[in-house]
Amino acid sequence: MSRLTSRFSRLKEENRKGLIVYITAGCPDFATTLRAVRAAEAMGADIIELGIPFSDPMADGPVIQKAAVLALQAGATSRKVLELVGLIRRETDIPVLAMTYVNTILQYGVAGFARDFGAAGMDGVIVPDLPAEEADILEGYRQAGIDVIQFIAPTTAPERIAANCRLASGFIYCISNTGVTGVREVDYREIGRLLDSARRHTPVPLALGFGIGDARAAQAAAQYADAVIVGSAVMDKLMTEGLDGMSRLVAEIRRGLDEGA
Repeated sequence: MSRLTSRFSRLKEENRKGLIVYITAGCPDFATTLRAVRAAEAMGADIIELGIPFSDPMADGPVIQKAAVLALQAGATSRKVLELVGLIRRETDIPVLAMTYVNTILQYGVAGFARDFGAAGMDGVIVPDLPAEEADILEGYRQAGIDVIQFIAPTTAPERIAANCRLASGFIYCISNTGVTGVREVDYREIGRLLDSARRHTPVPLALGFGIGDARAAQAAAQYADAVIVGSAVMDKLMTEGLDGMSRLVAEIRRGLDEGA
């Protein structure tokens, strides 16, 4: 059983909602990223999503774009993220995902990325600009122990939802609204219908992201999903208030999820 599957199974047994925390690797530096991962886990994160900085992050809003620029300016590379994954894995079994873009994988080498990141202890990969029709380029990733996370969104056609669910492993990333990442008001009742549709096609857990910035929003989203994903709010706190501010936010969201269970 993979670390992702094991973590979601444990959450289900405990009747708890999962908290997936996104952190841009290398922002402002890799030493801080490692400390941020430790802090997020200590404050109740169940899964870590590491963003591999990219120069054209089309799915990301201004906060994560800024974080990516700072990381790249500080010298972030895929190889350094690989080293970071190895350091994380020496300390903890928390599931770790890479959020990246297809060009990054192609430049690294499709097979080499799976081999190296799988050996380092990466559990999954999220590639927002990889269409489901082209997902077969990552066909060997599951054999390397890396789940390829599929997406569904409010604009996803019913037949595409079914197809993406058939391909899914680890969990399905459910986008709460159209547009890029960032904190915003969302009516989660609308997205609930999308998640109900997905559940008819797959038993794979559903994680809801985009727009979740505080405990109240996390509670509202978690009514419909197995886990919530928090990224922009985390990185905003990390960049403006440091590790203490980020830790407080993660702890508040964890408490909110547990109180709302």
